[in-house]
Order: sequence, then structure tokens, then C-alpha cells
Amino acid sequence: MRMKTSLLIAALFVGAGPTLAQDIEVGSGLYRVHCATCHGIDATGQGPMAGVLVIKPANLKRLKSENGGVFPTERVVKRIDGRDPLVSHGSPMPVYGHFFEGRDQAIKAPSGQPIMTSEPIVDLLAYLQSIQVE
Repeated sequence: MRMKTSLLIAALFVGAGPTLAQDIEVGSGLYRVHCATCHGIDATGQGPMAGVLVIKPANLKRLKSENGGVFPTERVVKRIDGRDPLVSHGSPMPVYGHFFEGRDQAIKAPSGQPIMTSEPIVDLLAYLQSIQVE
């Protein structure tokens, strides 16, 4: 536990964030497997399951533009990992939350606030950031 805490503190001091430990290609694969069914392969919210959901899936390409030009890192992380649950299909989102657990990493929100999450979420976040449109 002490080693894990020390590594976390060291990572924060060197400015750990999504740009340090990310893999957009891995994130893209995770998106296709775990997110595209609802959000669509093109991430516009038009996946094959969208029609049966109570709450329409978000257009994930417009997260930055719909948030004043700032990618809502903390909100996206918490929505994916379940800390900000969204019940749109009978159970809290994400359906695949267990997959994204473990392999902890600290990233920084645009505010500079550190957020603890997992390596798969960091990769998925990197992919989502890479597909943003104005």
C-alpha cells in the first residue's frame, strides 16, 4: 500500500495526466467493443441499441464543444467508471464497468485536480478526446 501511494504521489509531481500513459489505439478498440452498441461506431449516439434506451446516448464527438471548448474529463471518467451513474437501460452505466476496474492511474482534470481511474479508462478517454469536433 505504501509503495502504491508513493508511486501515485510521484506521478502527480511529474504531471501525470492522460497524455503520459495513454494508448489511443487501445482506447479505440475498447470503444468498439464496449461503447459502440449504444453510442454508434461513429460515436454520434446512433448505435443499434439507442432506440431501446430511455435516455438517448450522447454524441461523444461533441463533448468538448458542448462544454465550452473544454473536454469534461472528470465527468466522462466518472460516467464510465460508475461514480456518476446514468440509468438508461435498466442498470447503471457502464454495463461493462467491471472490465474497467483495476490498474489504477491518476490523471488530471483540466482544472488540475487529480482523478483516480484505471488504465483502460485512460486509454478510452484518450480515444474520446481524439475524436472531438468543433
